[in-house]
Order: sequence, then structure tokens, then C-alpha cells
Amino acid sequence: MMSERNINLLTLSLFVMIPVWAYMADEPFTITLMTRAAIFALAAVGLNLILGIGGFVSFGHAAFFGLGGYVMGILAWHAQNYSPLLEWPLLIEGTNSMPVIWLLSIILSALLALVIGAVSLKTSGVYFIMITLAFAQMMYYFSVSWSAYGGEDGMSIYVRNEFPGLNTLDPIQFYFLCLMLLLASLWLVSSLIKSPFGLALNAARQSPQRVQAVGLDIHRLQLFAFVVSGAITGLAGALFADLNRFVSPNMFSWQLSGEFIVFIIIGGVGRLFGPVVGALVFVGLEHFLGGISDFWHIYLGVILLLIVLFSKSGLIGLIAKKGGHHD
Repeated sequence: MMSERNINLLTLSLFVMIPVWAYMADEPFTITLMTRAAIFALAAVGLNLILGIGGFVSFGHAAFFGLGGYVMGILAWHAQNYSPLLEWPLLIEGTNSMPVIWLLSIILSALLALVIGAVSLKTSGVYFIMITLAFAQMMYYFSVSWSAYGGEDGMSIYVRNEFPGLNTLDPIQFYFLCLMLLLASLWLVSSLIKSPFGLALNAARQSPQRVQAVGLDIHRLQLFAFVVSGAITGLAGALFADLNRFVSPNMFSWQLSGEFIVFIIIGGVGRLFGPVVGALVFVGLEHFLGGISDFWHIYLGVILLLIVLFSKSGLIGLIAKKGGHHD
């Protein structure tokens, strides 16, 4: 059996070695699959902060994922059509610059998370789940009715956006760009978890009365975590739209929110690399089992059932030896 630290290192090794092998073997589709896994992992890393550490099951994180996608889609669409996004009172034009798109995706997703969190965090349990789901569904139906940007058909972006010094149309270069952002988010979340803020957030989940007794504002702690969580997931949405060069209302779907939760459960709730392992396993099952049967979700359901019944700490907890280091 392996320690949790070794499992994390092995997971990172797979995220480096598989795409390098695929590049050398001229298998661009495998690189695209790994890019998809890295982006999904990034989205779930954001959710894991509020779910695994904060203890809140958000069924509406697709709202931030979809918003990030639409920020990318709208800015890139206006850039490729040479039409201004806004003419009055300020002239705002579209852009193909990834750093600008990422920054706007993070800011707008954080603002949306601030609004949603301010309302939903006043509740808990099933009420919190339903409120976050309701917000995501509102975003979904708004995007369906937004005919200026394709409505329910979505819209295509013909050229992938640009990053200084890189050819983002090259699958391996775009992949490692996504991987670097995933690693940066893991570092950020790890730093937050180990900080006084993370310790207080974890304590608020386990014993809110004691945290209040020492004078800490639990609502403010949880709201900050929710905002950071939404911002990270929004960034993932912008990357996903760039990967597919397409954005549609499906990015707001409740099924996608459910998949993010599944990634975390598969890898291990509250574990730093839980979402990363879960996303890698999910994409692998989707590819290999999907080639065998259209009903591959049945096998996924069985695997998920076994994990919930026999290893509530996920695959990482199942593999890691007892007493292993918990990152």
C-alpha cells in the first residue's frame, strides 16, 4: 500500500507521462482526453474547497463553469467578428488573449459566487443544495433564451485563443498550459487549507458553536471559501470552452454539477488530490467503457456505489495505508 503523498506524486506523474507518450506516439486524441481530465480536475478542485473543507454540497457549481465558458465565448466571438462588445458609455471590444479572458472569468465568477453564496449560505443541508441548484438552472434558462449568442444552439469559436509565446492550437502546448493552472490551483487550495483561515473553516464544519465562541464570523469564512471556489471553477469553464472552441447552455446543466461531485467522491472528499484522481478515473472510464457500451454509466454507478459503501474516503483512502500522511 502507498502513502497519500506517494499517490499524489504518482497522479502528477501520470498527468505528465501520458501526454508526453501520446505526443511521441502521435496520438493527439489522448492528449485531448488528458486536457479534458485536467480541466475537469480544476473545476472539481474549486468545488472541493467548499464541499470537502467547508462541508457544503453545492449542486450549482456549473453556474460558475458555464459563466467562465460564456465569458470566453462572448469575448472571442466579438474578436473574431470585429464587433465591439459595448459601444456606450465605454467602448469595450472582444479579445483573443487568454490571460485577459481568464482574468475576467475569475472576476465575474467570483462576483456571481458572492451573490449566490450570500443567499445560499444562510441555509444548510438540503436547502443549500436546492438553492445552489436553482441559481444554476436560472443561468441555464437565461443562456437558452439569449438568442444574441446562439440560444440553445450555443456558438462556435473558429480559432483558439492566444497565449504569449505559445501555439495554443498545438494540443501538447495547450495541455501543459491547463496543467500549470491546475497545479497553481492545487497550490492555492493547499495553502488556504493549511492557513489559519483553512483551519477555522474546517473547525466551523466540525463544531460551529466553538468557532463562534472564540469570536470568528462563520458566515464570512464560508462566503470567502465559496467565492474562491466559484472563481476557480469559472476559470476551468473558460478553459473547457477554449478546448472545444464551443460554448452552449449545457455548460450550466445540473448534470455537470453532479459530475463534479462524483469526481470528488471517487478520489476522496476533502483530500487535496481527490478531485484530480476522480477526474482522471472518470474521463478514463468515459473513454474506455463508452467504447464498449452506450450505457457505461451503469458501470460508473456500480463503482461509485462500492466506493461509498466500502471506502468513504475515496480511492485515495482505499489505497493509502493506515496512518499515511494526509495532504
